Amino acid sequence: MFAVIKTGGKQYRVAAEDLLQVERVAGEPGEIIQFGSVLAVGEGEDVTIGVPFIDGASVAAEVVEQGRGPKVIAFKKRRRQNSRRKRGHRQLLTTVRISEILLGGAKPSKKAAKPAPKAEEKPAAKAEEKPAKAKAAPKEKAAEPAEAKAEKTAKPLFTAPKGEADDLTKIKGIGPVAASQLNEQGIATFAQIAALSDEDIAKIDEAMPFSADQIQDWREQAKALAQ
Repeated sequence: MFAVIKTGGKQYRVAAEDLLQVERVAGEPGEIIQFGSVLAVGEGEDVTIGVPFIDGASVAAEVVEQGRGPKVIAFKKRRRQNSRRKRGHRQLLTTVRISEILLGGAKPSKKAAKPAPKAEEKPAAKAEEKPAKAKAAPKEKAAEPAEAKAEKTAKPLFTAPKGEADDLTKIKGIGPVAASQLNEQGIATFAQIAALSDEDIAKIDEAMPFSADQIQDWREQAKALAQ
């Protein structure tokens, strides 16, 4: 048996178990819907035609899925008017499977399928619940040597003598900046520079921006100025 139904402004010839795609019809997948606008019903050459529809006739169908059709582009242009318009459209469609053709006001024998139960959400892993521990210990240990080094650098290399300081800029090669740096390290007189040992010169060379040759030259000049 076949039937001709009308839906979405279109007519379709359908039979049981036909898979049909029509314009959007309300319904969830698995739900049974009915098309009441039946134009004709027949089997073989015996066909009944409605005026315009057949009373008491309907077609039951199961909703398979809700979707959209392919995109259609509508482009319109007006000559010499600098007017163009482009639009895209995707028709909402419903895919249905014809269950049975009903006559005389009969109701569908097939019931709606039960929706599949949703999977339960698994609890989050315990590892995610525990906050990550910050590793601060290595950083603190790395900072200790730097602090100790800063303390050593802060201490002057020599003990400044009591009394007035000499004008170290009289030594050739020592400017105001170098004199200030030497004073910060406890070197303030010609006598101190003249009395520097080779070990003292090596210590100054390592800790200050002066070479050993410069300091040895200053030592020779300081001996003459200290007299």
